[in-house]
Amino acid sequence: MELTVWLAYVSVITALITFPGPFALLCMDHGLRHGRRRSFATVAGGAAASLVLMALSSLGLGAALAASETGFLVLKIVGALYLIYLGIQAWRAPSQPVVFDAVGEDGQMRARATRWQLCRKGFGIGISNPKDLLFFGALFPNFIDMAQPQLPQFVVLALTWLVVDLLTMSTYAHAGSSISRWFDSHRRVRLFNRTTGSLFVVAGAGLAASHR
Repeated sequence: MELTVWLAYVSVITALITFPGPFALLCMDHGLRHGRRRSFATVAGGAAASLVLMALSSLGLGAALAASETGFLVLKIVGALYLIYLGIQAWRAPSQPVVFDAVGEDGQMRARATRWQLCRKGFGIGISNPKDLLFFGALFPNFIDMAQPQLPQFVVLALTWLVVDLLTMSTYAHAGSSISRWFDSHRRVRLFNRTTGSLFVVAGAGLAASHR
């Protein structure tokens, strides 16, 4: 792969990944609730989902999904329902001030999500949008030279995406962790819960209403 082609690819995906979406919102949310280190599990889960979608797209499943109205509709509805479910969970979450320690200021043990649970949520958000599968199927051919071996080029594109994705979403998680000190009251935490919950529901409704 020529350096100029790779640099063009980096500039395109950096703009795409940096633009805030449901997964960026989830990373900020987990960064605030669980801290920067623990929320990296969320980031890793989303990166793993991207890798799966890239692999499926390279196998031609993206093209198959593009040709199937029913398959796209089913996956779209499932993804939308998952986003709405996360929104309802966030809306109904307890409005206790943010405490990263297992023991809160009241001396009582607070339930903490495990890294595996955070990773699963990140993976669920990343894998639940069928438009991403179509996106990878449309993106990669623009940067692959069909006259050259395709697998090495695909590996370069995939690894580059993962690096940019991990760095960007880690930044979102760090931003969420950095503002956690402002959420030291029930009122602010409740407002944050309802704001993020509403955004997830809106994202789910937008996905359900979207077209390919």
